[in-house]
Amino acid sequence: MKSAKGFCAVAFLLTTFALAPTRGMAQSPSTGKAVPPARPTPAPEVTPPSDFTIGPEDVLGLVFWREPDMSGDVTVRPDGRITIPMVGEIQASGRTPVQLTSDVQKAASKFIVGDVNVVVVVRQINSRKVFVTGRVTSAKSYPLIGPMNVLQAITLAGGLTDYADPKHITIIRNENGKPRTFNFNYQDVSRGKNLQQNIELRPGDQVVVP
Repeated sequence: MKSAKGFCAVAFLLTTFALAPTRGMAQSPSTGKAVPPARPTPAPEVTPPSDFTIGPEDVLGLVFWREPDMSGDVTVRPDGRITIPMVGEIQASGRTPVQLTSDVQKAASKFIVGDVNVVVVVRQINSRKVFVTGRVTSAKSYPLIGPMNVLQAITLAGGLTDYADPKHITIIRNENGKPRTFNFNYQDVSRGKNLQQNIELRPGDQVVVP
């Protein structure tokens, strides 16, 4: 009698495990069978500016033809390097996507038999920033993905506060290791006067609102 009960218990457990869906896998509503989870969709590609060079915090997509284990998205580290499975570390900062593609292709050719077909795409641009500080609604850094002038940057920061000095705004730029300043009169530019003050900002520029 005990052996019969033991057999029934084992049979029940086997049936339960057989009918239970695989952990982490959904069931198909039509067949009831376990379906493997779908792979996450990669972030869309962005079109970088013509003068774009890769920098820290940028997110890149590496697409190897017929090498899925080597493909994927990587973030450029603060030291300017990225790590690729099998290949190792490669310098990315300061390179254009085309130049980095060539570098990756040469490095991967040591580990892949035959022709290496790889493409480097830009997923996110986080290295190009401008900084709006002082008496604006939201003083912080803002990504510089495309052309942006001073007035646009101030607008992006929510505009001037009530106690801001709109006539004496300063743009600080680092050129060849030396600071260069530009004056900006918000009142004049907003009225259509002296528009040459409304310069196009470059990565690293600081807009200081007193």
